[in-house]
Amino acid sequence: MDTLIEFLGWATLINYLILCLWFGLFAFAKNWLYNLHTTWFDISKPQFDVIHYTAMAIYKLFIAFFAMIPFFILLAIR
Repeated sequence: MDTLIEFLGWATLINYLILCLWFGLFAFAKNWLYNLHTTWFDISKPQFDVIHYTAMAIYKLFIAFFAMIPFFILLAIR
């Protein structure tokens, strides 16, 4: 049980750091990121924004449902 709690805690932390890095790149290096993606895909800037904001929101929900909430539940019942 303790190993699972520790794993979920680290998974939550690491995934939120990835999310913060992603947001930082999107906020401060948006043009570079857009140019990188348009070498592979033909998308407009508004589409690019929607795709990234939606993907960040979904990623955040997955972190919450599969790492953070189980972590807190297991801490509470330990």
